[in-house]
Amino acid sequence: MCGTGNEMLPLVLTLSDFGILPDSDMDAQPAMRLALEAAAMAGGPVVLDCPPGVYQFYPEAAIRLPYHISNTASEEERRDVLKTIGLHFKDLRHLTLEGNGSLFIFHGKQTMFVLDGCIGVEIRNVYVDYACPTVTEMTVIDAGDGYLDVSVHPDSRYELSNGRVDWVGEGWRFTEGPMQVYDPAGNITWRTDNRLERASYAEELEPGRLRLHVDPGPDIAAGMVLQARDGIRDQAGVFITGSTNIRFTACGLHFMHGLGIVGQFSRDLSFRQLALAPRPETGRTVAGFADFIHLSGCRGKVEITDCRFTGAHDDAVNVHGTYLRIVGRPADNQVRVRFMHPQTYGFQPFFPGDQIEFVAAESLTAYAEGRVEAVQWLNPRELLLTLASRTPQDIGPQDVIENVTWTPEVEIRNNSFERIPTRGILISTRRRTVIAGNRFERMRMSGVLIAGDAASWYESGGVQDVEITDNVFIECGGIGQPVINIAPENSVRSDGTPVHRNIAICGNDFKLSHSCILNAKSTQGLLFRDNAIWVAEQAQLPQPEEAFRLTACRNTEFSDNRWTVKGETVSPWPEQR
Repeated sequence: MCGTGNEMLPLVLTLSDFGILPDSDMDAQPAMRLALEAAAMAGGPVVLDCPPGVYQFYPEAAIRLPYHISNTASEEERRDVLKTIGLHFKDLRHLTLEGNGSLFIFHGKQTMFVLDGCIGVEIRNVYVDYACPTVTEMTVIDAGDGYLDVSVHPDSRYELSNGRVDWVGEGWRFTEGPMQVYDPAGNITWRTDNRLERASYAEELEPGRLRLHVDPGPDIAAGMVLQARDGIRDQAGVFITGSTNIRFTACGLHFMHGLGIVGQFSRDLSFRQLALAPRPETGRTVAGFADFIHLSGCRGKVEITDCRFTGAHDDAVNVHGTYLRIVGRPADNQVRVRFMHPQTYGFQPFFPGDQIEFVAAESLTAYAEGRVEAVQWLNPRELLLTLASRTPQDIGPQDVIENVTWTPEVEIRNNSFERIPTRGILISTRRRTVIAGNRFERMRMSGVLIAGDAASWYESGGVQDVEITDNVFIECGGIGQPVINIAPENSVRSDGTPVHRNIAICGNDFKLSHSCILNAKSTQGLLFRDNAIWVAEQAQLPQPEEAFRLTACRNTEFSDNRWTVKGETVSPWPEQR
């Protein structure tokens, strides 16, 4: 349908026209597939309108396709890379899925949304959840000498066999895996030993109430919630791959199995007004099996604004690239490269025309650059790159390559982070990054981590322009975990060869429960200015070397920061420059 001038009015398709009505137990998968096929044929712009209500998505009729997803399951954990896909958006152009506040309930293990090769797609006003989450929950009723009584959440199903608890769901079962504790009194969560694995025996006191014969430990008390999962990231919540201009707006993602929202080799991604948190009416405390938003090898502009991150089992936001190790040089203009981390492999990390850098593994500094002309897969973990020029002669045995074309500009603004057991934000991109106006509450690790490594996760690379401003950090970090941690994992370091550059930390509020505010290593151009630091009543005023730890840094400035201790403004020491 045409509008005025060259403007095109969207074609409106209604989901109910494809054979499904809300608030029924019917499987919405077939109708949704037909609707998306019709949208693809229309060519866009199209609005797919969902009448308000609840829709059920079952795995039996779901599409199953192979996808390699960064930071998910290794070959040893799950060799089969087939994903069970709830809504498959393939090669769609200029589509808006309008949920009108509808709730999509997913059954079994599913990747709820896949957007593959799409341009200009927006998902808005949709709420998604699992009928039977793969993170189970039980509330501690009593903790005594050698026993732990728990009340199991109604959405967490179990079976007892020879004194052992098996968690069972829709097509899945597990016994062992990671466990977390959520303490409602302090609104904080942390990782702990799995008490079910340590228990000598488990018995049912009544339906839904168990007694675990185990030492509860000093960190477990009545009222706390124990959360358990198997740890295998065999699906994702949302997978965006090879796509451009993708927007999630005013949505609720109330449970995601496996890794959360994953953007991989896509550009211009926007996440606005998202509630990544449990639905209050469910009484659950977990919304994420692992990370909430995980972006690997993206480019263009990434915006994460006005979102709420509550109740994950790993980091809230992680933005990075991937280092591949150089394992051969078959010709003067060729290198063979390999994915090194077990959970990251199989997706194409380089394309013809991409700019790359050769990086020394020990120092994490670049010593040469090149341009990719051709890419040849050798196996799911190794590729052969043909370059436009000769490769350097002095490649070290552990050296790596970074794709510097696929690095995004990032803006993370006006979000809240709470009940996160690890870090709030991990950022590793050379383009401009703004982290502003956010609220970080009681991260057990750092509120912000800027790392990069070529030995463990192989998450690249060095930052060059980061602004951390007007944020509030409430009792974040802990022993060995600074509130802000600039910590590249380089073994060879000097202030003349920095990994990270130009990081400004200005105008923030730090409410401390421990000493270390900032750790920085191998950084050039570090500014810490005009911050307000509040020392808790029970905490001691830290010494300068405790509050700020600098290693192999140069061109640093500390100025105009304000300290408040027990309600009084103090000047504990001269500012450092």
